[in-house]
Amino acid sequence: MSLVKAKNKKSGITYVYESESYWDKEKKQPRNKRKLIGKINDQTGEIVATRGHARVEDSAASAQTGAELRSLCHAYKKQAASQENLIRSQADEITRLKSEKKEMARRLMELAKSYGA
Repeated sequence: MSLVKAKNKKSGITYVYESESYWDKEKKQPRNKRKLIGKINDQTGEIVATRGHARVEDSAASAQTGAELRSLCHAYKKQAASQENLIRSQADEITRLKSEKKEMARRLMELAKSYGA
């Protein structure tokens, strides 16, 4: 999950949403689900809950100050970078294992030919 800021051009208000990405099986495309958290106060930089739409509770999405929001974003970015590194290392391992499999199949074919000849 990540926090997304969207500015309304007509009113000039910046709204903050909690966004979650998911895969739409029917359309075979990634999609996002957004939940309104609140709007940003221009003077203080705090997130202010908007009416009954945002039920601000004790959760990561309830950051109420700009500093808390930046800290939360930093933590999400750090977690995402860690996951990207893990994905890259696993992709490298898959590539290595596929190469080993190919080499083993080649050796097996050579052995089969030598016994069959």
